[in-house]
Amino acid sequence: MQSWLGRLALSLVLASAPYLQAAGKEIVIGVAGPHTGANAPFGLQLWKGAELAAQQINEAGGVDGRKLRLVKADDACVPAQAKSVANKLVNTDAVNAVIGHFCSSSTIPAASVYRESDVLMITPASTNPRVTEDENYKTKDCSALTDAKKKESCELGNYSPIMRMCGRDDQQGVEAAEFIATKLKAKRIAVIHDKDTYGQGLADAMRAHLKTIGLEPVLYEGLTRGEKDFNALVTKIKATKADAVYFGGLHSEAGPLLKQMREQGLKSAFISGDGIVSNDFVSAAGGEQFVSGVYMTFGADPRKFPEGKKVVETFRKTGYEPEGYTLYSYAAVQAIVAAIKGSGDDRDGHKLSKWLVENGVNTVMGQAKWNPKGDLLKSGYVMYVWDQKGKYAEVGQL
Repeated sequence: MQSWLGRLALSLVLASAPYLQAAGKEIVIGVAGPHTGANAPFGLQLWKGAELAAQQINEAGGVDGRKLRLVKADDACVPAQAKSVANKLVNTDAVNAVIGHFCSSSTIPAASVYRESDVLMITPASTNPRVTEDENYKTKDCSALTDAKKKESCELGNYSPIMRMCGRDDQQGVEAAEFIATKLKAKRIAVIHDKDTYGQGLADAMRAHLKTIGLEPVLYEGLTRGEKDFNALVTKIKATKADAVYFGGLHSEAGPLLKQMREQGLKSAFISGDGIVSNDFVSAAGGEQFVSGVYMTFGADPRKFPEGKKVVETFRKTGYEPEGYTLYSYAAVQAIVAAIKGSGDDRDGHKLSKWLVENGVNTVMGQAKWNPKGDLLKSGYVMYVWDQKGKYAEVGQL
């Protein structure tokens, strides 16, 4: 028969078993984006960034001894699929946090799932303002509450679990409009978009700022994602005698549109946003000769930040160039890990968000700081230009 001391020891072990199990289990992070389909190159950027970050963090001991495990979630930039993916990440994979999604049209419906489940989501790339402009988000005054738990709950509610590691379209749209008007000195501007949440949203933001500086587009037209023949649209653009064409959308449509413009002899300046920040834009356009001279807005090149020098070198040694949103994704992993360590909580999205807002994080892209809505306090959009070799660099640095 067991002694009372033995029974007590056994009961203490059993009572602490859940804690020990929790302390030893891995931290699961979903990496959601277009891992298949036309926009898979961007999904690869998100995956590569998160993969190396997780690998290096695990090699350094993980998060207090707990290893990171990534789960790849493919939404193919399809909104309905994105919501299904989000539900699976939360309910089946039991993720602690999510990096993604990529397309704003996918991020917005997926975000509703993460909000309801109180799971932290940091998108490296979704720039549409609606991602963080949740209609149910309203700052509450909690000062009058006397119950400590109710007050804490109220205050946590002021921190959104939906965050970005990138800027917003209403920021890069301003940058593009100012560049078109003051640097290119264009007067007749055609604005084309892909009818998608991201593409049209970006085009509308740029168009809105054009109006504030006294310019009204000579054409505002939408094309359909997935189509490749835009010759009829190009003919319409030519008829307007546009000296600049602004496109809101992704490289998969920007490339063919640009090529057909040039093939029809239309030499208008071509300007777009961060949806073409991929070397796949070159192949989509038919070669380096077509992309030469194209302008695009994107954040200051993170590959040049001193904080990320060693990480960039590691990527290049493997034969991978960390272009586009690769380092944004790496930084998102750093933010999640910092929040888990700093807050002492590995799953409560509001608590993790609150810690990030109050403390900020040092990343491979420098220090990141957010407001309670989840937007970065500083976005830093600049203008880039593609050269004759199919490479892009900040304007003035070629």
